[in-house]
Amino acid sequence: MRTAILAALAFPLSLAAQATTAPVRPAPQGFGDPFTAQPLAAGPVKVGPARGTLVVVGGGGIGPDIRKAFIDAAGGPDAIILNVPNAGGSDTVSPNVGQAWRDAGARNVVVLFTRDRKIADSDSFTAIIRKAGGVWFDGGRQFHIVQDYGGTKTEDEIMAVLERGGVVGGSSAGASILGDFMVRGAPSNDNAIMDYPGYQKGFGYLRNVGIDQHVVARSRLPDIADSIVPRYPSMLGISEDEGTAWVIRGDTGWIVGRNKAFVYNGKDANNPGDPFLTLHPGDKYNLNTRRVMSRAIDRSPVKLDFINSMFARYNNAAAGGATVLVAINGDVFIDHAFGVSQQPRNMPRTTLPQFDLGGIAKVLTELCAQMPVQAGRGGGGGGGGRGRGGPGGPPPSPLQQCVTRISGPIGAHQTKASDSLRVESSVDELYRLSLGLEVPTTWRNVDYTRGWTTDTYKGVARQAAYATADGKRAAFVRIPDRHATIIILTNDSNADARGMAEKILDQILAAPR
Repeated sequence: MRTAILAALAFPLSLAAQATTAPVRPAPQGFGDPFTAQPLAAGPVKVGPARGTLVVVGGGGIGPDIRKAFIDAAGGPDAIILNVPNAGGSDTVSPNVGQAWRDAGARNVVVLFTRDRKIADSDSFTAIIRKAGGVWFDGGRQFHIVQDYGGTKTEDEIMAVLERGGVVGGSSAGASILGDFMVRGAPSNDNAIMDYPGYQKGFGYLRNVGIDQHVVARSRLPDIADSIVPRYPSMLGISEDEGTAWVIRGDTGWIVGRNKAFVYNGKDANNPGDPFLTLHPGDKYNLNTRRVMSRAIDRSPVKLDFINSMFARYNNAAAGGATVLVAINGDVFIDHAFGVSQQPRNMPRTTLPQFDLGGIAKVLTELCAQMPVQAGRGGGGGGGGRGRGGPGGPPPSPLQQCVTRISGPIGAHQTKASDSLRVESSVDELYRLSLGLEVPTTWRNVDYTRGWTTDTYKGVARQAAYATADGKRAAFVRIPDRHATIIILTNDSNADARGMAEKILDQILAAPR
C-alpha cells in the first residue's frame, strides 16, 4: 500500500476502516527473534516492557537482521508500522521516509508526523496508532520528539502499542528517546551536552535507564561513565554502536547486529581498564539484575582456550600484536586482541589500532571497480570521512574514495587508506564488510565474488583473501553456506594466517550444525 503522512488531521480511509485496536502480537518466531531459543529472565518485569518488544539501535546503517526482528515483533509484513521522522527537525517530510521498511518487506508503512502538539493530542491523529503493530523513531535530535509528542495522546498511544504486545524502536536519537533518562537531550545541535535540565525525560520504555548511541563510530564510549553515572549513581546506562541493537523483551536484552553494545553501572565486572562492560552480538543481558545471562561464546564451536593458545605469542607486544574475530549466523563468538595496548577514549582494541590489509584490500577495490562514480561527491558516497581532504586540503586519493564508498552502507568509519597503495582496517570493520556481503542489495549490481580466492575446503565452499600471496600475516575467510566469518590480522610477516584460519575452520566444521 502507499505510505500515508499523518500530518494535520487526515489519515488513509482504508486504514481508518480497519479494526479499532491492533490484536495482541504473539512472540515472533524464527531468525531475528532470539527469545525463542532461550528463556526470558525470570520474575516480575521491572525495567523493560511487561509485554511487547523494544529495538534500540545505535544509528548508522541497519542490517536485515535488525529490521526483520522489528517487523516480526510488529506482527509480520502485513502489520501496520508507523515511521516517526520528527527527530530530523524539519517541518516537511521527505518522500523517502519509510522506504527502508518497505524495502525490508513491510507492506503497510505509515509516516506519523505533525509538529502541532494540539494535533498530536487529538483522537483523530492517534487513531492510526491504535491499529499499529510497531512504531519506529528515526534519528536526528531527540529533543524534537519530546517537544512534538511528549505529554500528548500520541505518547500515550505509543506506550499502548507495547502494552498490547507490539514493538517500539528507534535509531540514534530514536534510541535515546526510549530510555527513562534522555542522554544528549539538549535543545541544540551540541551533542556534547549529556545532561540538560528540562530535557532529561525520555519516554521511559526502559525504566531508570539512559541510552547512548554512535558510541564507537564517534568515540563516545566513556561519556556515560564520565557525565551520567556520577550524577545518577542508581541509573543503568546502556549504549550500542552503529548498526547494532538491543532487542529487549521484559528485562531481557539480546544484542544483534554489526558491532558491540555496552553496559555502565552494571553488577558484573567491567572490562579491564574500561568504565563499562562490553557485549557482543549473541550475548544476552538481564537489565533488572544488571548481569550477563549468557554469552555467545558459551555456544561457540571454537573455544577461547584454543584461540588463546594459538595467539599466545602475540601477548608480547614486541611480536607486533594480533586480533581475531570468529562469527557464525550473526553471533560473534571470538573478538579478541593480543598484545594491543589500551586505546584512546576506551576504543575497542579490536577496532583500533588498525592493521595493513595488504592483499585483502583487493576485496574492497574490486567492489569499487564495479560501482559507478557518484558525480559531485569525489567518488565517495557516505561513510566516515577519515582520510578525506579537509577544506583547502588535498583531495582524497582514489583509494580513499573507494574506502569511503564501501564504508557508507556498512558503517566502516575507521577503515582508511593511508596513501595510494595501503588500506588499514580492523577485524571489527571487516566483519561489517562480511555482513554486508550477506545481502545482495548492500552494493547493488556488483559481483561479490571478485577479489576473493574461491575454492572448496573439506567439502565446503570457501572465499578467502590474505595479506600476502602465500597466506602470511592476515586472513579474511568466509564460508557463505555456514554464514561463518574468520578474520585474523597481525603485524607479523611470518604469521601463517592461512594455517591459523584453517585450524579455526576445522573447529567450526567439526561441530554439529
